[in-house]
Amino acid sequence: MTDHPPHTAQAPLNADEVLDVVDEQDRVVGRAPRAEAYARRLRTRCAFVLVRDADDRVFVHRRTPQKLVFPSHYDMFVGGVVGAGETYDEAALREAEEELGVSGLPRPEPLFRFLYETPEHTWWSAVYQVRCTLPVAPQESEIDWHAFLPEEELARQLDTRAWTPDGLAAYRELLARRAAGEV
Repeated sequence: MTDHPPHTAQAPLNADEVLDVVDEQDRVVGRAPRAEAYARRLRTRCAFVLVRDADDRVFVHRRTPQKLVFPSHYDMFVGGVVGAGETYDEAALREAEEELGVSGLPRPEPLFRFLYETPEHTWWSAVYQVRCTLPVAPQESEIDWHAFLPEEELARQLDTRAWTPDGLAAYRELLARRAAGEV
């Protein structure tokens, strides 16, 4: 388990990043800066990567207070938005390496896609998994606490921490698909 000092208040991260806007079938229909896409509830794309270490423990972290969406929430996935013109696969690898602070990570394995929708947010979500045997040095602008937890411990904490709603939805979908033998 590694702790990092809290960050000082600053502007939210990546508000000007340009994203593809997609329709109900995940087809690109336009582009918009991230802040505009979120403010207007435009559907975008996101990659979620479940990271396991050599001991099969899951990487869990707390997002910094400066995150544009779900600041200071815990997450069992690394990942993020898919940039304009980027593929899910490219975003999954890029985001995983950036957030974990590693290079040379194996290409994350795609598991499934699902549409995440709430009254506030909507994005097509591609869920991946990867094993990371490299020493991690998480990106301090994105992550202010992290640990690798056995999956049983993660399961015990699902009702005790403030998890990112989209990450929790992706994890529950993963568990349901795993129980059905689909992944």
